[in-house]
Amino acid sequence: MRPFLVVALGLLVLPAARAASAQRRSPVVDVVQKVAPAVVFIGTEQVVDRRMRGTPLEEFFLGDGRRTQRRTVQSLGSGVIIAPSGTIVTNDHVIRGASAVHVVLADGRQIDAEVVGADAQNDLAVLRVQSKTPLPAAKLGTSSDLMIGETVVAIGAPFGLTKTVTSGVLSAMGRSFKANDQLYIDFLQTDTAINPGNSGGPLLNLDGEVIGINTAIFSGAQGIGFAIPVDKVRRIVQELKSFGKVRPAWVGINAMDLTAPVARKLGWERSDGVLVESVDPGSPAESAGVRASDVVEELGGSPVQDADEFQARVRGYPARAAMPLVLWRDGHQIPVTLIPVEFPATQADAFAWNRLGVKLEPSRGTLAVSSVRSDSQADGFGIEQGDLIVRLNNVALDSLNTFRDALISARHTRSVLVVVRRAGRNYLVTFRL
Repeated sequence: MRPFLVVALGLLVLPAARAASAQRRSPVVDVVQKVAPAVVFIGTEQVVDRRMRGTPLEEFFLGDGRRTQRRTVQSLGSGVIIAPSGTIVTNDHVIRGASAVHVVLADGRQIDAEVVGADAQNDLAVLRVQSKTPLPAAKLGTSSDLMIGETVVAIGAPFGLTKTVTSGVLSAMGRSFKANDQLYIDFLQTDTAINPGNSGGPLLNLDGEVIGINTAIFSGAQGIGFAIPVDKVRRIVQELKSFGKVRPAWVGINAMDLTAPVARKLGWERSDGVLVESVDPGSPAESAGVRASDVVEELGGSPVQDADEFQARVRGYPARAAMPLVLWRDGHQIPVTLIPVEFPATQADAFAWNRLGVKLEPSRGTLAVSSVRSDSQADGFGIEQGDLIVRLNNVALDSLNTFRDALISARHTRSVLVVVRRAGRNYLVTFRL
């Protein structure tokens, strides 16, 4: 009878176990089983030099008593495969400065990765790995139809704990905040647990689609994490795959914060929005019909709060990517679509003349001032023809193209630090932009 009982009990228990399993299966389980194979662990190595105090004998011969010690620093993060051929998206800060990058696939294979392109301002990077067989890939969704309160899932490697799954809800969209003297804009906010090591991993909806790339947490806060929305990810990734960098885009709108008196004069009754101070001649904004004194109400479907946010969000649109705006003019909403173009070199020269007050020319491996505009900032600082301009922010200036690229990258900041050399001595000058 005992064998019969075992078989009988097996017949009785097995259907119940199957039923319980079916009841426990949730949409989150379906998402994890669908997408987890496409999530990777990213490890990096960075070689850094550190000045160390030496022995008394070394102090005698080296003078400053210090010697250089080279060491390797390792870091970790997450990423998601978006193409079976081996294209991976992660955060720029995960791989920044790395001398070697490798990924660990869900099946345990470790593969060296090539950095296709990275952009620090948008904190996104594209990697490529080689595989003899197609890799599992996640589908990019859209962030234009997201709903506050919908369930979202994060998969990554917090604190190096690979294949970790957390879930929660989408708490907010279009979130902007300042940290470390930098403005971070247009993020998805979620209460899904995101910790160090989750960076670069996917935020998913219940259809198993990537709706964001996890990127930041609030230090000291619980239940507050941020992700880059996937519509922005798609634009930046395409640019990085095509050019290895995000080409500086020119729109031609010079914006300023709306003051209460100006808002009242224009009949604008809200506290958000930015004022178009001027429009550059021949720019995409002029072609689209944008005018001075227009109020920019929305950019990319989200309200615009102030000029800093407007400029930061413009940087998320590379050249040739359609940029939808909603303007307010004479009491009416006017939708327009701009097509940014790559920033022209001639416009950079005009920017330097109008904002800084200098024209430059190559000289002795760097750049020399060929002309100073009267009553400009440069004139006020006492800069003269023949002075050398050797650095702009952290960029050494060895050609006009280097200067143009550095100025274009800095054009949305409030100021730039310029190193001026005269008679063999360097002077630091801060120009307002």
